[in-house]
Amino acid sequence: MNKRTLGVLALGALLLVGCANSGTGVAPPKTVESVDLERYQGTWYEVARLPMFFQRNCVESEAHYRLQDDGSVAVTNRCREADGKWNQVEGRAVPQVEGETDKLWVTFDNWFSRLLPGVTKGEYWVLDLDDDYQTALVGHPNHKYLWLLSRTPTISNEVRDELLSVARAQGYDTNELIWRDGAKPAE
Repeated sequence: MNKRTLGVLALGALLLVGCANSGTGVAPPKTVESVDLERYQGTWYEVARLPMFFQRNCVESEAHYRLQDDGSVAVTNRCREADGKWNQVEGRAVPQVEGETDKLWVTFDNWFSRLLPGVTKGEYWVLDLDDDYQTALVGHPNHKYLWLLSRTPTISNEVRDELLSVARAQGYDTNELIWRDGAKPAE
């Protein structure tokens, strides 16, 4: 998959994400009170996710966050497909409300976002974050998209179960999670 195709797929997913909660009446999930973006920066491995179109061929994904001088966060998302090929997309995250860091807007740098700035924003809500900034649960307010993230490619069964419990309590269907290669729990 080339960069242009990945960009088009990311754009389509962001458009769907942006419109997905229109009129559903579902209460949005609760987020953590605050995220220290300096501590949050660095590499996060996706341990599991609810399916997203542009990630459909990924067997491993990771995100790299870097805090910028202006308070925004530079985002690099990488995806390894089953054939071993890595795809990468660059973006930027900013707080949805100035001074509040638990809900971010994320935009990726592609031709469509340059054509229609502001239309392709995705919502990135931090639902759970451990005190040491080692694991996080991130979701979309429509409850259709969810990511279990860790500073390491795998997590313990105990941590996994805690994150799944929080996700279910927030209204996410965890039965459809796609697990990173080697991270899927035993049935």
